[in-house]
Amino acid sequence: MATLEHDWVLLEPDMTPLAHVVPADHRWIETSDGRVTVYGVCPPDPFQRCRIEHRLACPEQALPDLWPWLTSLRGENARQAERQNEPDPPCPPEEWPDAG
Repeated sequence: MATLEHDWVLLEPDMTPLAHVVPADHRWIETSDGRVTVYGVCPPDPFQRCRIEHRLACPEQALPDLWPWLTSLRGENARQAERQNEPDPPCPPEEWPDAG
C-alpha cells in the first residue's frame, strides 16, 4: 500500500487488530484517500483498528517476540503454508471392510 510519503509498505492481508495491542511505531491506519500512515496516537482509541506490516507476521522472518498474539499469528501462518503445500490425502477404498 502507498504511504502518505509516497513510499510502499506490504501490509498483512485480512488482519486488523485493535490498535491498543500494537506498539505505536508498528500501527498502520488507512486514510480516506486509500494510503496508510503510522498511527502513533498514545493511548489510541480503544476501538480503533490498525494494520501491521507483513514482515512482522511472516513465519520466514527471524524476529524477536514482539507480542504474544503476533507469535501465534506467525505460527498459524506457517502451519497454513504447510497445509497448502501438502499433497492430497489418499482416497478411501471403494469398499469398506466388514466391521462386524
